[in-house]
Amino acid sequence: MEAIEKKSALITCSEKIRAIHDTMDVLSGKWKVSIIACLCFQPMRYSEILREVEGISGKMLSRELKDLEMNNLIHRKVLDTKPVSVSYEISDYGRSLKELTNVIADWGINHRKEMIKEF
Repeated sequence: MEAIEKKSALITCSEKIRAIHDTMDVLSGKWKVSIIACLCFQPMRYSEILREVEGISGKMLSRELKDLEMNNLIHRKVLDTKPVSVSYEISDYGRSLKELTNVIADWGINHRKEMIKEF
């Protein structure tokens, strides 16, 4: 009986690890979670995202936006302006990551406090 419970726990653990790997594959890199967090607040133009996400280059932002769009996490909307401009907004599917970005941000705040406390 104990062997069956152990095997069941291992399957659950490996399934969870596989799901974590799938998530990390989609959200990998330094910038994707930050971009998603920004777009959870409001739709933004390319230049606004570039300004908000400190340190990202234009080339990297373009690449990350394409990846996020390909994974259906954001929508790209061409605006009827002159000159033409583009707006990005979080998709309904991407909005499912809002709680995750909040938890990551809270953890980061607590971690920073913990590290400051150590010194």
